[in-house]
Amino acid sequence: MAKKPKVPSNTIALNKRARHEYFIEDEIEAGLALQGWEVKSLRAGKANIGDSYVTFRHGEAFLFGATITPLNMASTHIVADPTRTRKLLLNQRELDSLFGKVNRDGMTVVALSLYWKNAWAKVKIGLAKGKKLHDKREDIKDREWHVTKQRIMKNAGRGS
Repeated sequence: MAKKPKVPSNTIALNKRARHEYFIEDEIEAGLALQGWEVKSLRAGKANIGDSYVTFRHGEAFLFGATITPLNMASTHIVADPTRTRKLLLNQRELDSLFGKVNRDGMTVVALSLYWKNAWAKVKIGLAKGKKLHDKREDIKDREWHVTKQRIMKNAGRGS
């Protein structure tokens, strides 16, 4: 029997820590304004959004703290800054909504994932509220109970 060809994943980078440290209220897809060497590095999968968040300046949103490591061969004629602040491409209604919730409700905006959509690099940002320590412990308990429950159901189906 022939093996199925692997379908390449569109995901470039995930921020797993964001879901652990924050309650994600809303998710929005945003485009990124990138330079040529950054696109080549993203194609090679050299990105990290673990410590990234969104800041607002002059009515625009910027992704701060994302690291895109430059390729040696791609950026020979320019000095590449791996941690530069990148502009997020959002429409005005989305910007106003995010800006209002951040200023009024004390929420923060974090990057959740970086992925390809057709030929465009997109970032999924989440409107988030910080978790307390007891909330994190509760999530861990729920996750462990879910795994235990699945194991019990699997063993019960076998028939002792």
